[in-house]
Amino acid sequence: MKRTRLSTWILAGLVTGLIVGALVHSATGSTELNKQIAGYLSMLTDVFLRLIKMIIAPLVFTGVIAGMGHTDSPGEVGRIGGRAILWFVAASILSLVLGLLLSNALGLGIGVELPHSATGSGVTTEAFNLRNFVSHIVPQSIFLAMSQNDIIAILVFAVFFGFAISTLREREPALAGLSSTIEGAFKVMLKVTDYVMRFAPLGVFAAVASVVTLQGLGVLSVYGKFIGSVYGGMIILCLILTGIGFLFIGPDVFRLLGLVKEPMLIAFSTSSSEATFPKMLEQLEKFGISNKIAAFILPLAYSFNADGSMMYQAFATVFLLQAYGIHVSFVGQIGMLFVMLISSKGIAGVPRASIVVVAATLPLFGVPAEGIVLLLAADTFVDMGRTVTNVVGNSIASAVIARWELRRASDAVPASANPAQIHR
Repeated sequence: MKRTRLSTWILAGLVTGLIVGALVHSATGSTELNKQIAGYLSMLTDVFLRLIKMIIAPLVFTGVIAGMGHTDSPGEVGRIGGRAILWFVAASILSLVLGLLLSNALGLGIGVELPHSATGSGVTTEAFNLRNFVSHIVPQSIFLAMSQNDIIAILVFAVFFGFAISTLREREPALAGLSSTIEGAFKVMLKVTDYVMRFAPLGVFAAVASVVTLQGLGVLSVYGKFIGSVYGGMIILCLILTGIGFLFIGPDVFRLLGLVKEPMLIAFSTSSSEATFPKMLEQLEKFGISNKIAAFILPLAYSFNADGSMMYQAFATVFLLQAYGIHVSFVGQIGMLFVMLISSKGIAGVPRASIVVVAATLPLFGVPAEGIVLLLAADTFVDMGRTVTNVVGNSIASAVIARWELRRASDAVPASANPAQIHR
């Protein structure tokens, strides 16, 4: 499949999935049969997502080490990482503040019917605590981290490993061969990624068809106001992020968004940030971002820069506060903002991450835990939008940080040197 046609096939899979799901849902008339059919369809999605998860760990591991093999010093990695974290924190605050302002103004939860019983939400917050967050960051075993696809833990080990190679390679000539081997493995993983992504249209079709088969198109109107408002907020956030990106990289920001349209379609269809990682890495390289920057920043971004997820947390929490008639002053909501800002940094690798953070935050403000039931019906479709917003935010963050590094490198060399070669 030609890469120029992949986005067309993905979009076709999305539309076909909607049509097939709607036809099956209306034709069977049986909830139990719909569940069975949706189960069979989701098997195809599971296969695609398993293929994606299969390549994540080796792709991150080899990509970070291959990139660090060309770094000048540990200070370079620290500088890039520090700038990235500052950007992520600023983007997080922007997302949460905008979400609070919009959700308060719209009054989405006012008049919403509350659950009549304490029905279990199916969401657990056991994975959400400081201890597990630290365990995600610092691996006790690289093999365990790779088997569980703990991206941030793999990144930490790969940084240490890359430091060791970059420090010893000049004194130990034999390590040059090891460095070349890892770079070769990274190129192989990129090729494997290309093969895996050819299954994307099928995975997208099955993911959408299974959801619509089970819930029907009517689920889009059950919480239409909530879904529409959240999507509107995310569109505004994407426009603001694009404007900020324009200030730093100029008109190139529009070329960047054009390049990441395929990852955005995959994100919208599968609601999986992991599924977008390989294609994001490839498209950022096409944009002109060096491997050593993209392979280092993207894993950090997926763990610490979930702009869409954080906006959703603000919408969801205010929605539930209003639904239960619980008044929290705006100053109190600012405090809630910082709670979410801190807690959102521990959601990497947690299933239904945004819902988990909301469920963990609710008791702090007197909202019953069963309030999450109000959000689950629409969560699948909202998750599509927040994952796309995450992709937009991560791509702009990577491009801006790469441009900063390019300008710094240009200032540090004689005028006769070629900055593009430094960047690559």
